[in-house]
Amino acid sequence: MGIYLNPGNSGFAEIVNSDYEDKTGLARVINQTIGKMNKLTCISRPRRFGKSYTAKMLCAYYDCSCDSRVLFDKKNIARTKEYLTHLNQYNVIYLDITGFISSAQRQGISFKEIPDMIVAAIHDELLSLDPQLPAKKSLTDCLIRYVEKPGGRQFIFIIDEWDAMIREAKNDETAQKRYLSLLREWFKNSNFTPKAVAAAYMTGILPIKKDGAQSAISDFREYTVLNPGQFAKFTGFTEDEVKKRCKRKKMDFEEIKAWYDGYDFSEIGAVYNPFSVMCAMESGECRSFWRETSAAESLKTYINMDFDGMQEIVSRLIIGDEIEVDTEGFQNDFETFKSRDDILTLLIHLGYLTYKKSEHTVRIPNEEVRNEFRSILKGNDVNRKWMELIRRSQKLLEDTIAGNADAVAAAIEEVRREQYAPTYYNNEQALRSVIKFAYIVAFGQYMKIEKMPSGKGIADVVFIPKKMSLSNLPAMIIELKWNRTSGGAISQIKEKGYLEVLKDYGGEILLVGIDYDEKTKVHACEILRSSHHYLKG
Repeated sequence: MGIYLNPGNSGFAEIVNSDYEDKTGLARVINQTIGKMNKLTCISRPRRFGKSYTAKMLCAYYDCSCDSRVLFDKKNIARTKEYLTHLNQYNVIYLDITGFISSAQRQGISFKEIPDMIVAAIHDELLSLDPQLPAKKSLTDCLIRYVEKPGGRQFIFIIDEWDAMIREAKNDETAQKRYLSLLREWFKNSNFTPKAVAAAYMTGILPIKKDGAQSAISDFREYTVLNPGQFAKFTGFTEDEVKKRCKRKKMDFEEIKAWYDGYDFSEIGAVYNPFSVMCAMESGECRSFWRETSAAESLKTYINMDFDGMQEIVSRLIIGDEIEVDTEGFQNDFETFKSRDDILTLLIHLGYLTYKKSEHTVRIPNEEVRNEFRSILKGNDVNRKWMELIRRSQKLLEDTIAGNADAVAAAIEEVRREQYAPTYYNNEQALRSVIKFAYIVAFGQYMKIEKMPSGKGIADVVFIPKKMSLSNLPAMIIELKWNRTSGGAISQIKEKGYLEVLKDYGGEILLVGIDYDEKTKVHACEILRSSHHYLKG
């Protein structure tokens, strides 16, 4: 066994011993491509969505230098008829491109030398395995000779983070061209590819670039977060998988869902961030595990560009709005932006937004990612309008908790005037939009639920304090009325049994009734403070 050539199954064995969620069915999809025209597969996913886990799983399954039956015999792949046909039957070349980049940076080696590092690493291991191979021949020549020897086996290439060179060497055109030439030599070479390559599986963050990069590896079948196809169920944790984990770990499924769900694919439904779910299960609490300096800094840069009003778009995303987006023009890189659509599409690929294919819209997927947006927008270099909204929202929350109904009504009117209202301010839906902006600061301390069914009706907006909040915050039920009295809203909360929403909440509850009178152009507010037990009686 080597490092890059037939690395064995120890990497996957560690994963299996760490409460592995069975995604071995993905190997069946790859098995169906082996030796065929569609044998080259490229998967793009956000960071921390299990790409490396999958790469190590495939190494363990295909590597002919080890026996992996104990790792797979009880897994999903073992139920397929081709399971044993491909188990440990190939030579594997496994490359983590980020590892080569880190090694080069540590040694002070330039990006353009990394392709030679990769070739030398594989070549050296191949020669140590078979010293009779001609040392002066090219790597591809040696690989072909190795395959053509009696009992020789074709190679399966598994390349993790293949696009790291494109991302990291974004300003080094020579390095990119040399790297892409290497990939072309392996996967677009009529003398080598059909003879030596049984299949290839590459992972990355971004889709294959649309310009010169595509000509280098255009034969790859590509599956992205926009179009995951048959790989959708292997992208993250499905809802059933999360429910089973919650039951085993005695975790609150609804809380896990609010924090880590949101990546919906029409093919399978809800998809959860696997890394964050596992961290929450291990720690026994829901919080943000998303933080990653380089990605967060990139997000901050894109927002601060304020391309086509990007900062206002982010504000709307934070309050839960869905924004229409055209993903077609995106050039699949971190640099080429022609419109805000390009930035929004990039944020989909980075996992900061989720895409609803049927509606062509994006939204923030869950509470974890919303926290990242909020923390970035708290920086010193965001625009003044956003900071003023945050200041007003904080004061509004304080006045609401203190029961200052007149101040609350005045604050909501102020937010409406500051262009946060829809163009046509003429119904309860428009009022709800303003309320979401007005209480935007509450999103950091509360879980917000809109149109929540309970009792005999539907509560308009419910704010439930997060468990991690250190302050003794009250829960809030906000009922909205158009051309009616705010007092009538409070009565409706009681009469329709909206308090059933919070029947398990043991703390203080605020009932907030907000009305807008279309004739007088005035907002009114009434606040009632009590406990669920008191109101029920």
